[in-house]
Amino acid sequence: MRSSDSSPDFLLFAQHGWADNNRNLSKLTQALINDDALLVAPSLGIIKTFISILPLVKQVEKIAQQTIYRYPEVPIHIIGHSMGGLIWLEVLNRNPQWWHKIHSLVLLGSPIGGSDVARMIDPFGIGIGIAKDLGKNRRHLAEKIAQSIPTLAIASNLDAGTDGLVTLETTKFSYCQFVCVRGIAHAALRYHARVVPLIQNFWANPTLGIPPESNLTNQLIDRLRSLPGMTDSHWRYFSRSQVYVKLLEGITIRTWQNPLGVNHVFVADRQEKCLYAGYVGWLHASALQQTLAEIKQEN
Repeated sequence: MRSSDSSPDFLLFAQHGWADNNRNLSKLTQALINDDALLVAPSLGIIKTFISILPLVKQVEKIAQQTIYRYPEVPIHIIGHSMGGLIWLEVLNRNPQWWHKIHSLVLLGSPIGGSDVARMIDPFGIGIGIAKDLGKNRRHLAEKIAQSIPTLAIASNLDAGTDGLVTLETTKFSYCQFVCVRGIAHAALRYHARVVPLIQNFWANPTLGIPPESNLTNQLIDRLRSLPGMTDSHWRYFSRSQVYVKLLEGITIRTWQNPLGVNHVFVADRQEKCLYAGYVGWLHASALQQTLAEIKQEN
């Protein structure tokens, strides 16, 4: 057992997400560490998680600064569930001087590309509580960090590309190690027993992810994701879509408009497996149509 005046083997910062406290995530960390590690898992206040992410980022940053100052040579492990992962992306972006100390970053169901639920609550980004912050696309930020810090993203697929709250698509980004599990609800990712060995295996060999392959599929997905207002979605409506254009290697772009006039777009392979799903609202429909027309003309 570590004495009170000795340094821990490593620091584990574990951060809960929206509408939560640290109790359930602590169940996961108890299965991961022993007395030789120092766990730092602050509860940020459930009500505060409904208002704005910046005060939460500053609160976590202050706690991290104090802990790292006390143990400047001790390696750091980070686990963030959902919004907790987003908080840590912001903290790391503000403190690049810590990056060389960090052993690994683990994100559990974090909506890196922006939460579709949040964007439905605040479709115009005017700032309806925490929705504006959760709907923000942080993929570029996550990819920058993952090129320097070994990063594992764990997501779950309950049905058609969603864990019941966060879509599978929005958890994906380049340069990370990505693992998709099945049948675990979003909230359960923060304590489920099947998550434990995934983290343990990554901790045993925390390697940087490889650059994404530059192929037609990835180019199309990147192009669609870069459109204003594009929101990563689930695949539930893929079966209702129609082929808009067929490209090389049997890749197709398919489209569907729901009864409210919201335009969905899908990328599929030759076996008609959905590789990407997204949608744009009314304000950005013309930009999507223009891009699709350009892709069709180019091919």
